[in-house]
Amino acid sequence: MNESTIKRLIRLVEDSEIDQLEISSWGRKVKITRRLPESSNGHSDHSAVYQAVAPPPAPAPAPTPQAPAAPVSAQQVESTAASADKNYVEIKSPMVGTFYAAPAPEAPPYIKPGDKVSVGQVICIVEAMKLMNEIESEVTGSVTKIMVENAQPVEFGQVLFLIDPNG
Repeated sequence: MNESTIKRLIRLVEDSEIDQLEISSWGRKVKITRRLPESSNGHSDHSAVYQAVAPPPAPAPAPTPQAPAAPVSAQQVESTAASADKNYVEIKSPMVGTFYAAPAPEAPPYIKPGDKVSVGQVICIVEAMKLMNEIESEVTGSVTKIMVENAQPVEFGQVLFLIDPNG
Protein backbone atom coordinates (compact mmCIF):
# COMPACT_ATOMS: atom_id res chain seq x y z
CA MET A 1 0.00 0.00 0.00
CA ASN A 2 1.27 3.40 -0.87
CA GLU A 3 1.12 6.53 1.24
CA SER A 4 -1.85 8.07 -0.57
CA THR A 5 -3.93 4.93 -0.01
CA ILE A 6 -3.10 4.95 3.69
CA LYS A 7 -4.03 8.65 3.92
CA ARG A 8 -7.39 7.91 2.26
CA LEU A 9 -8.02 5.12 4.77
CA ILE A 10 -7.19 7.50 7.65
CA ARG A 11 -9.69 10.04 6.29
CA LEU A 12 -12.28 7.27 5.99
CA VAL A 13 -11.91 6.44 9.68
CA GLU A 14 -11.94 10.11 10.68
CA ASP A 15 -15.07 10.87 8.62
CA SER A 16 -17.03 7.80 9.71
CA GLU A 17 -18.29 6.43 12.98
CA ILE A 18 -16.11 3.32 12.91
CA ASP A 19 -13.56 2.88 15.69
CA GLN A 20 -11.15 0.54 13.91
CA LEU A 21 -10.19 -0.43 10.36
CA GLU A 22 -7.74 -3.18 9.42
CA ILE A 23 -6.73 -3.85 5.81
CA SER A 24 -4.47 -6.67 4.54
CA SER A 25 -2.97 -6.56 1.08
CA TRP A 26 -0.15 -8.67 -0.34
CA GLY A 27 1.18 -9.73 3.04
CA ARG A 28 1.10 -6.25 4.57
CA LYS A 29 -1.38 -5.01 7.12
CA VAL A 30 -2.50 -1.52 8.03
CA LYS A 31 -4.55 -1.04 11.17
CA ILE A 32 -6.14 2.32 11.94
CA THR A 33 -7.75 2.74 15.35
CA ARG A 34 -9.69 5.74 16.54
CA ARG A 35 -8.54 6.87 19.97
CA LEU A 36 -11.30 8.21 22.15
CA PRO A 37 -10.45 11.67 23.50
CA GLU A 38 -9.37 11.59 27.11
CA SER A 39 -11.38 13.96 29.30
CA SER A 40 -8.53 14.45 31.77
CA ASN A 41 -5.96 15.35 29.09
CA GLY A 42 -6.57 18.56 27.17
CA HIS A 43 -3.62 17.92 24.83
CA SER A 44 -5.43 15.40 22.63
CA ASP A 45 -5.99 17.15 19.28
CA HIS A 46 -6.26 14.06 17.09
CA SER A 47 -9.01 11.50 17.35
CA ALA A 48 -7.29 8.59 15.62
CA VAL A 49 -4.15 6.54 16.11
CA TYR A 50 -2.49 5.38 12.91
CA GLN A 51 -0.52 2.21 13.02
CA ALA A 52 1.06 0.55 10.00
CA VAL A 53 1.75 -3.07 10.72
CA ALA A 54 4.38 -4.79 8.63
CA PRO A 55 4.58 -8.57 8.49
CA PRO A 56 5.96 -9.67 11.85
CA PRO A 57 9.69 -10.38 11.72
CA ALA A 58 9.41 -13.68 13.63
CA PRO A 59 6.96 -15.49 11.30
CA ALA A 60 8.83 -14.54 8.14
CA PRO A 61 12.07 -16.34 9.07
CA ALA A 62 10.22 -19.08 10.98
CA PRO A 63 9.18 -21.13 7.91
CA THR A 64 12.81 -21.57 6.92
CA PRO A 65 13.90 -23.66 9.95
CA GLN A 66 10.56 -25.46 10.37
CA ALA A 67 9.83 -28.88 8.92
CA PRO A 68 7.49 -27.66 6.10
CA ALA A 69 10.39 -25.80 4.50
CA ALA A 70 12.45 -28.98 4.15
CA PRO A 71 9.90 -30.83 1.95
CA VAL A 72 9.58 -27.76 -0.27
CA SER A 73 13.34 -27.69 -0.70
CA ALA A 74 13.35 -31.41 -1.37
CA GLN A 75 10.57 -30.98 -3.92
CA GLN A 76 12.46 -28.20 -5.63
CA VAL A 77 15.63 -30.31 -5.75
CA GLU A 78 13.60 -33.30 -6.98
CA SER A 79 11.85 -31.23 -9.64
CA THR A 80 15.14 -29.75 -10.78
CA ALA A 81 16.68 -33.21 -11.04
CA ALA A 82 13.60 -34.57 -12.81
CA SER A 83 13.45 -31.68 -15.23
CA ALA A 84 17.15 -32.08 -16.01
CA ASP A 85 16.61 -35.77 -16.83
CA LYS A 86 13.42 -35.56 -18.86
CA ASN A 87 13.11 -31.87 -19.76
CA TYR A 88 9.81 -31.56 -17.90
CA VAL A 89 8.06 -28.21 -17.95
CA GLU A 90 7.29 -26.82 -14.50
CA ILE A 91 3.98 -25.07 -13.99
CA LYS A 92 4.46 -22.66 -11.12
CA SER A 93 2.03 -20.82 -8.89
CA PRO A 94 1.49 -17.26 -10.12
CA MET A 95 0.57 -16.10 -6.61
CA VAL A 96 0.57 -16.87 -2.91
CA GLY A 97 -2.56 -18.73 -1.84
CA THR A 98 -4.16 -22.10 -1.22
CA PHE A 99 -3.94 -24.84 -3.86
CA TYR A 100 -7.11 -26.73 -4.79
CA ALA A 101 -6.98 -29.67 -7.17
CA ALA A 102 -10.74 -29.68 -7.83
CA PRO A 103 -13.48 -27.07 -8.35
CA ALA A 104 -15.36 -28.30 -5.24
CA PRO A 105 -14.56 -30.62 -2.32
CA GLU A 106 -16.73 -33.45 -3.69
CA ALA A 107 -15.73 -32.97 -7.34
CA PRO A 108 -13.01 -35.00 -9.07
CA PRO A 109 -9.62 -33.27 -9.52
CA TYR A 110 -9.03 -31.25 -12.67
CA ILE A 111 -6.06 -33.46 -13.60
CA LYS A 112 -4.22 -36.56 -12.35
CA PRO A 113 -0.75 -37.92 -13.14
CA GLY A 114 -0.82 -39.45 -16.61
CA ASP A 115 -3.58 -37.15 -17.91
CA LYS A 116 -3.02 -35.19 -21.12
CA VAL A 117 -3.33 -31.41 -20.84
CA SER A 118 -3.46 -28.70 -23.47
CA VAL A 119 -2.64 -24.99 -23.45
CA GLY A 120 -5.40 -23.02 -21.71
CA GLN A 121 -6.92 -26.01 -19.93
CA VAL A 122 -7.81 -25.31 -16.27
CA ILE A 123 -5.59 -27.52 -14.12
CA CYS A 124 -6.19 -26.22 -10.59
CA ILE A 125 -7.38 -23.31 -8.47
CA VAL A 126 -5.27 -21.05 -6.26
CA GLU A 127 -7.36 -19.18 -3.72
CA ALA A 128 -5.95 -15.79 -2.80
CA MET A 129 -7.77 -13.30 -0.59
CA LYS A 130 -11.04 -15.26 -0.91
CA LEU A 131 -10.86 -15.17 -4.72
CA MET A 132 -10.73 -18.44 -6.62
CA ASN A 133 -8.18 -18.08 -9.43
CA GLU A 134 -8.30 -20.76 -12.12
CA ILE A 135 -4.79 -21.71 -13.21
CA GLU A 136 -4.45 -22.80 -16.82
CA SER A 137 -1.83 -25.02 -18.40
CA GLU A 138 0.90 -23.17 -20.23
CA VAL A 139 1.91 -26.21 -22.28
CA THR A 140 0.52 -29.26 -24.00
CA GLY A 141 1.72 -32.59 -22.68
CA SER A 142 1.28 -35.30 -20.09
CA VAL A 143 1.04 -34.67 -16.34
CA THR A 144 4.06 -36.34 -14.80
CA LYS A 145 3.77 -35.25 -11.20
CA ILE A 146 1.60 -33.08 -8.97
CA MET A 147 3.97 -31.39 -6.55
CA VAL A 148 1.39 -30.02 -4.06
CA GLU A 149 -1.33 -31.67 -2.01
CA ASN A 150 -4.91 -30.44 -2.12
CA ALA A 151 -5.77 -27.52 0.21
CA GLN A 152 -2.10 -26.78 0.94
CA PRO A 153 -0.67 -23.25 0.98
CA VAL A 154 1.56 -22.34 -1.96
CA GLU A 155 4.08 -19.57 -2.51
CA PHE A 156 4.61 -17.40 -5.57
CA GLY A 157 6.77 -19.32 -8.04
CA GLN A 158 6.36 -22.66 -6.25
CA VAL A 159 6.23 -25.62 -8.66
CA LEU A 160 2.72 -27.07 -8.81
CA PHE A 161 3.03 -29.58 -11.66
CA LEU A 162 5.63 -31.26 -13.85
CA ILE A 163 4.45 -31.69 -17.44
CA ASP A 164 6.18 -33.84 -20.05
CA PRO A 165 5.73 -31.94 -23.32
CA ASN A 166 6.68 -35.08 -25.28
CA GLY A 167 4.14 -37.28 -23.50
